[in-house]
Amino acid sequence: MPRQLHLNAFLMNTGHHEASWRLPESDPYAHVELDHYIRLARIAERGTFDSLFLADGPQLWGNIAQRPAGALEPLTLLTALATATQHIGLIATASTSYNSPYNLARKFASPDIISGGRAGWNIVTTAGAEAARNFGLDAEPAHAERYARAAEFLDVALKLWDSWEDDAIVADKAAGVWGDDSKIHPPRHKGTYFSVEGALNVPRSPQGYPLLVQAGSSEDGKAFAARYAEAVFTAQQTLADAQAFYADLKSRTKATGRDPEHIKVLPGIVPVIGSTEAEARANEQVLEDHIVHRHGVANLERLLQLPGRTLELDGQLPSDLPPEDAIEGAKSRYTLIVELARRERLTVRQLIGRLGGGRGHLTFAGTPEQVADAIETWFTQGAADGFNIMPAVLPSGLETFVDQVVPILRARGLLRTEYGSRRTLRERYGLPRPANQHVTTTPALASV
Repeated sequence: MPRQLHLNAFLMNTGHHEASWRLPESDPYAHVELDHYIRLARIAERGTFDSLFLADGPQLWGNIAQRPAGALEPLTLLTALATATQHIGLIATASTSYNSPYNLARKFASPDIISGGRAGWNIVTTAGAEAARNFGLDAEPAHAERYARAAEFLDVALKLWDSWEDDAIVADKAAGVWGDDSKIHPPRHKGTYFSVEGALNVPRSPQGYPLLVQAGSSEDGKAFAARYAEAVFTAQQTLADAQAFYADLKSRTKATGRDPEHIKVLPGIVPVIGSTEAEARANEQVLEDHIVHRHGVANLERLLQLPGRTLELDGQLPSDLPPEDAIEGAKSRYTLIVELARRERLTVRQLIGRLGGGRGHLTFAGTPEQVADAIETWFTQGAADGFNIMPAVLPSGLETFVDQVVPILRARGLLRTEYGSRRTLRERYGLPRPANQHVTTTPALASV
């Protein structure tokens, strides 16, 4: 088949724009309403998206005055969505910094079984002192240490998912044998961060293990992605930057001995759509007019690790900001935002406006044809294998994308018109089902 786009719907309460909740159409309580997410999942499924995605973190972010805060636990929510959908993949965020491999391996295997092989894990290391203090730490672990822990965490999780061979269940009623003990392989892992003895207490899931997704673009993040990730959510502002990231990550993946086609790069895009370009710009301006700038200043000072009351709305960023190497938080996002401000000589007010929709992801205002053109350009010019679609306002932004942009992409042969016979999330991403590390020949797909 010709190469086609992979689309993921990144769902965030009333939309990605920080002021989306203030629009007359928005429900400020939607972030904790199951029906809201069921509606979004079904819209994305109507658009034949590969997957949907929920971000998460083990802390309450910032000031709840800014926008709807708090969120339903994503694996619980996605398990509910599995029963309300038939095809779309279900990707949840979970931290390797504040979880244990055994519990998390079980939590992801379970929805993969329930959904028939549609689960994915967005692997994060969780920056920020706020989260660290919720788990008894005085400060966040160093960036390199978080990634070292994440690597061991994932190695243990893979051992746990492989601790049952696919045909371990015999179910021989006549012989009175339910399972074959010789096909159970306890990890017996003792490492720097974890000691895990026994096999997982759930059978191997339809995909073997969930689709592995990663979102960090720092040097440590890219090294981790090249070794483990099968899809990467990333943020770039320009085609040239996206092409450079894409080429670098594919090269790193090949250097580890993996097939570069087995890692899919999906930059984020925040589409603001209008029937004309002027209407799209007007829609964007309505959102920007609803931004409360004092919140934006506080968030920017926190991200740039500046003392409060440092930034002036109509001034530019300080010239003496620390280099990325000195940042222990979200390194790649820090650099992206600083470079954006420097490159376009933005005032703090202008920078807050640019970040209000996507927190550093590309925001694109235009007609459906212009949005499709931008997606096609990045896809065909070596910058992306697909996109993380991040509607500024939900549900209307996702509905407009599916009803107006998706038909154009389909007409150009860039997007499927139906899901077809590929049932698991891995199959949709063009990835093989991983062989169990304890079996020398590739097993047949087990019925779980």
